[in-house]
Amino acid sequence: MKLKEVTIKKFRNIIDSTAVMVENDITCLVGKNESGKSSFLNALYRLNPVRKNAEFKIEDQYPAWLEKKDRMKGVELEKERPVNATFEFEENEINSLNDILGEGVLKDNILTLSKSYEGTLDHWLSLDESQYLKNIIQGLSFSKETRTDITSCSTVENLKDFLEGYEVSEETTDKEKESIETLNSRLTDQIGNSTSLISACYKKIQKYIPKFIYFDKYSTLPYTVKIKEILEADDSTLDDNQLTAKSLLRMAAADDDYLLNPDYERRKRELENVANALTQDVLEYWSQNTALRVSPDIDKTTVNKPNGQTTIIDELKIRIWDDKHFLSLPFNEHSTGFQWFFSFLAAFSEYEYKDEPVIILLDEPGLGLHGKAQADFLRFIEERLAPKRQVIYSTHSPFMVQPNKLERARIVEEKNRDEGSKVSSDIMTSDPDTLFPLQGALGYDLAQHMFISKNNLILEGTSDYTYILAISDYLIEKGRNGLRDEWTLIPVGGADLIPTFVALLGIHLDLTVVVDARKEGNQKLSNLSKNGYLKSKRIITLNEIVASNLADIEDLFSAQDYLNLYNDTFDKKYKIEDLKGSDQIVNQLARLEGIPRFNHGRPADIFLRKRDKYLDDLSEETLKNFEKLFERINETFEKK
Repeated sequence: MKLKEVTIKKFRNIIDSTAVMVENDITCLVGKNESGKSSFLNALYRLNPVRKNAEFKIEDQYPAWLEKKDRMKGVELEKERPVNATFEFEENEINSLNDILGEGVLKDNILTLSKSYEGTLDHWLSLDESQYLKNIIQGLSFSKETRTDITSCSTVENLKDFLEGYEVSEETTDKEKESIETLNSRLTDQIGNSTSLISACYKKIQKYIPKFIYFDKYSTLPYTVKIKEILEADDSTLDDNQLTAKSLLRMAAADDDYLLNPDYERRKRELENVANALTQDVLEYWSQNTALRVSPDIDKTTVNKPNGQTTIIDELKIRIWDDKHFLSLPFNEHSTGFQWFFSFLAAFSEYEYKDEPVIILLDEPGLGLHGKAQADFLRFIEERLAPKRQVIYSTHSPFMVQPNKLERARIVEEKNRDEGSKVSSDIMTSDPDTLFPLQGALGYDLAQHMFISKNNLILEGTSDYTYILAISDYLIEKGRNGLRDEWTLIPVGGADLIPTFVALLGIHLDLTVVVDARKEGNQKLSNLSKNGYLKSKRIITLNEIVASNLADIEDLFSAQDYLNLYNDTFDKKYKIEDLKGSDQIVNQLARLEGIPRFNHGRPADIFLRKRDKYLDDLSEETLKNFEKLFERINETFEKK
């Protein structure tokens, strides 16, 4: 089951987050400090926590400036639902339900869960109860009168009442008696003691509902762990550090007494197994120092009791051996970043290979990590967690944002006090500080790639980048011509900036430029070409691709394809005959709207987020235009 959408209301500084779409693999909450990222994750965690130490508390979490006001209005704060989440069934889960309930009962593949401040978890499924009642009597034989009584039952509860009151008469046939027994048996197997179809169905799907595990800076593994004490303690009595330690002990199979085994060889072998598993992860995902080895040990401490007796306490101690310096140090004497990274590996090792459905929530992960180590951590999420688990994490670090996966980003921004914190996938925010991590990630990625790439493709802006990259990948997937893998795409932020960019870097880099057909900017490029900054064949104007004196990237789409995208973006219903003129389609649409221009980036953003839908619907005219552009670009490719 996948989490698809979350809404948080009246929790700390969030009044109404509005519906937040969640990616199937990784979702990244980006925002400033105190913007509401932690509030969002904390509320979501409490919906269905994997540990028992998370409850809603009005006095701690209800927005302070609303609490008294809402009570005076008569609002029952305990009944308020701070978290509402929508989950989507996967195919095997749908098939499992259909096997039990019959086809057509599950009207859609959505489960909705919400939780109140008093801790009540409510659920909702869209079920066709009448279809279920038809399915359950399929193949059974009843008299006309009995069948009429059964088919008049509109709910499972009605059917149960009928069966409880059913009496066998002299006229009742053996066939009907057998059918009544079968119907009772089916109802018992499928519904049990549930009072409704929806509650019975919910019981059957509970094993599919993911639980949430939350990890933040307070979840660091302690150096010393009292094995038996931690294992026997109830989770609700343990702090975050101890819960991380418990995960490590479970990984070490300590709950099966391996680490407490009196046989030294058995105990030592298990310690080595734990050390090897953790060392392997450290070596693979900790590039800061590849000479580290995990070296756990068990210390037996004698403790004097008040009654004069003594007891032996087994303690697990974690040390880290450094091959480079030939010494070991206690775990808690290493850098804060390493302690956090290692603790994370220990905490999630418990869930990596389990079938139990878990969604991982990470609050500002890797704050103490070097930028390169943060990239290592992102690689760990991508390679080890995301293939099996959904991950939602918050950050304000540019190194924790993947520039080639910006569709995963959700912007968290605190408005005024009455609006509270808002979460959105729309990056058109007015606050530059909120966007800084995204800008920083793009800038760093750009700098890294420009100076190591042999062939750089210069584009006007992000719309060109979006369309070219997405359609190139699609064409290649279909066995047609797209861009060569060696190209690095660089959007520079506008046509006017391209000549400056080329003048600054054209001598040092191999550049191919794609521009629209405006003459004023292109003349500057021609002059740069004459002066040796850029080879003339590497200046590609879009009117070379489509038969038009003036052409933008949008004109590579057929008029109908771009109109469909425009209508979806701005909720319009224009038809192709509404367009007038032979100039660029963006100008035709602006005239139709009676405005000077519209935001060209918004259709591109919608295209990126719903690319699977739009790519499959693109006309052959559009695909051929882009294919022609890619062939022209590839002609300028220079091997070295």
